[in-house]
Amino acid sequence: MVDDEFTAAVRSAVRDVFASGKISTPISSMDLLLSLIASKPAACSSHSLRLTDLHRLESVLESLSSRWEHGILSLSREGGALTITDVHLGNAMAEVVNPRKRKRPPVDEEADSAAGDDLDERSSRSITHSPPPSATPLANLGKELREVYAILQRATAKGRLMAERFYASHGSFSPVCSYITKEDCGKARRESSGVASSQSTSPICDRVHFKPLIRPHTDPSLGHCSYLNTCYSEPTYAQSPSIPPFPSGSSTRVSLPSGLGAGGRGKEKAPCRYLHFEVDWDEKDGQAMNSDIGWKEAQRMRNPFKLDIGMGPDGKAMQTLPPQWINCDLRRFDYSVLGKFHVIMADPPWDIHMSLPYGTMTDDEMRAMPIPALQDEGLLFLWVTGRAMEVGRECLRVWGYTRVDEVVWVKTNQLQRVIRTGRTGHWLNHTKEHMLVGVKTHVDEAGNFKFPSWVNRGLDTDVIVSEVRETSRKPDEVYGLIERMCPGGRKVEIFGRKHNTRPGWLTLGNQLGPDQIYEEDLAARIKARYPERLSGTPGG
Repeated sequence: MVDDEFTAAVRSAVRDVFASGKISTPISSMDLLLSLIASKPAACSSHSLRLTDLHRLESVLESLSSRWEHGILSLSREGGALTITDVHLGNAMAEVVNPRKRKRPPVDEEADSAAGDDLDERSSRSITHSPPPSATPLANLGKELREVYAILQRATAKGRLMAERFYASHGSFSPVCSYITKEDCGKARRESSGVASSQSTSPICDRVHFKPLIRPHTDPSLGHCSYLNTCYSEPTYAQSPSIPPFPSGSSTRVSLPSGLGAGGRGKEKAPCRYLHFEVDWDEKDGQAMNSDIGWKEAQRMRNPFKLDIGMGPDGKAMQTLPPQWINCDLRRFDYSVLGKFHVIMADPPWDIHMSLPYGTMTDDEMRAMPIPALQDEGLLFLWVTGRAMEVGRECLRVWGYTRVDEVVWVKTNQLQRVIRTGRTGHWLNHTKEHMLVGVKTHVDEAGNFKFPSWVNRGLDTDVIVSEVRETSRKPDEVYGLIERMCPGGRKVEIFGRKHNTRPGWLTLGNQLGPDQIYEEDLAARIKARYPERLSGTPGG
């Protein structure tokens, strides 16, 4: 997009996004760019906005602050950050630019009296529909008060330093094209640009595309499979060695192992006939993103500050141990040998009164879990769903915790669309899961609740939008959220599987294989309590 086209598109897009009421002032230029990217304005349909367009956007905003045909834009810049402090749209611009007093038209008082209520009604309607004298409440404030308001909206120095420390310069987010396939994307771009449809080649957008997996049993007329790559009968053959691939050129069906047939577990059924997809990626697809790499490298922090801000319970950078795990029966294991932890995360096998592919624990067994023995002070993250949402809150109270927040995981499918066929839920298909956030209850002399001083607050949001994977597997983003709240410190995950093992964490579960322990004191305590364990482990 050339500069003139970019400027014109941004002018219209900024007007549309403020007129829609989706955002309000004051707002930083980065937040405005994120809103424009998310709203996908029609003015920018010829080229999608990127984070790398921040500097170009700021240049356009500065030009709009002097003259903008859609209204008036007020800006302020401090410390290199640009903030839109106020916006006036439409008629408000004329009133602010040329606030001359309007002349009242002459009124015939006798005719006015004769008109009676009819005129009063028309006058009231006219007053009701007249535009307000100012577009936003900030328009009534003076320059000094606007500056004060803008200062109050900015983050504190400590907040900015913590955000800088935990800033991810290499994000893993890759937007998916709404047309799904390269063919449909190219066709849509040809139609929007007016290119003749007879031209077979057309540039596609720089987003991720998918291609359909057409196998001998596939019937494309049926449309997409509701479960896509999580379908029991189509578990992505390249990642599932237990299922043989279809022979090339073969027109015969290949039977699937028991329990993986379409329609449920434990039955021998034909493979799913609906469409499934895989990522359609070529080396040339990455050429359009090469320009982003240099920008991201430039954003890398070369000389981070040396203040011990947001460093967690230890107050300094600590060595992260490799993943550790203990394979055990969690209902009978002696938790006292584990020591104390700053963070506990648990994904219990709640009894949600549904048929599940794993064993469950009763409510009484959950209440009896010795969670309090694992913590003197710290955070507990507890996954719940269905009826367990209420049982989980009760368990927090029984274990001595206060619920302070709740994280919602919105589940998306392989095509990054919200799933509509969740496998849980008695009344509605569940498209989300909840993770309760609890703090070990402590009060001071006055009876006030004490929050751990070493916890970093306000860095993340309470919503995670992430793709569904294997049964019971939670999104990886939750680990980053927890590790930013509590850098360093000891962390344990209960009811984990092999895919949950992670550096800096101890995982407990009954499907983990031989124990692996690197903490020497922990290995010594376990060996003393269970002499038959830890043979040949790193810490043993």
